[in-house]
Amino acid sequence: MFPAEVGRRLVDVSAFRPMPGGAPANVAVAAQRLGATSAFIGKVGNDAFGQLLIDTLRAEGVETRGMRVDPDARTTLAFIAMPDAASAEFVFYRNPGADMMLRPDELDETLLRRARALHFGSISLIAEPSRSATLRAIELAGRAGALISFDVNYRPSLWPNAESAVDAIRYALPLAHLVKLNEAEALLLAGSHDPLVAGETLINGQTRACVITRGPQGSAFCVWQEPDWTVAFIPAFPVEAVDAIGCGDAFMAGLLVRLTTRDESGDPLERLNEPYLRRSLRYAAAVGALTALRRGVIPALPTAIQVEAFLRSR
Repeated sequence: MFPAEVGRRLVDVSAFRPMPGGAPANVAVAAQRLGATSAFIGKVGNDAFGQLLIDTLRAEGVETRGMRVDPDARTTLAFIAMPDAASAEFVFYRNPGADMMLRPDELDETLLRRARALHFGSISLIAEPSRSATLRAIELAGRAGALISFDVNYRPSLWPNAESAVDAIRYALPLAHLVKLNEAEALLLAGSHDPLVAGETLINGQTRACVITRGPQGSAFCVWQEPDWTVAFIPAFPVEAVDAIGCGDAFMAGLLVRLTTRDESGDPLERLNEPYLRRSLRYAAAVGALTALRRGVIPALPTAIQVEAFLRSR
């Protein structure tokens, strides 16, 4: 539910307008517009908002056969306010929401085994059965050789407390090859938003690279390359932002598309190195910048042609 105006806190917004979205769904749509083939696995309620989400993804070409409809729980609603164009306030309505009710036995295993990448966030790790479903999806896709991507996307109001969030997120971190988080999340999980400190703390298990988004300051990444850590900073493209909501999802889609494109040489996991990440993050930054130019998330996501034209102009 998007606010009628920018510049007001949640309690001061005059009205809200329904806009379909949600972090992993935003990534799926953005990837599709950038030329990839994407699918969404999740659960919605048997209500008008759930049908809107299914219809929106189908209209964008996203495969929805992995979506399930819960007969009892309602589709989760997120009310959003934007005190300014670069920040947002969220309040979620789900008690429980249908997305929390996805079970491991409801997963479309064929989709997961065919994926070149699986992307997930921490929200599906908050409660059962969606937590077990998420971990099972990671297991199936990973076993089939997919790149596993984790956007921390920490929403404090959804968790019982910060400690439970940190425990669940830290459990999932080593299961992912690529981890994306913002500076506040890096501070929460690693005690520092310095990319080297965060990388040294968070890169373990299967994890090969850590990307930290820094808003208008761009992004940074840390990757382990024998015999040492490599850290690099990628500047953002300066634009007059209208709405920053969803820019991180667009950024993530751009990165994943670059890492998984079939006409590029190398396996997606082999591309988690300094030269490839540097080029890919520049592309991702362009996708995020273009998304900031329009209100709403899905309506603002750019096409591959628009991104290439933007990069040529720079």
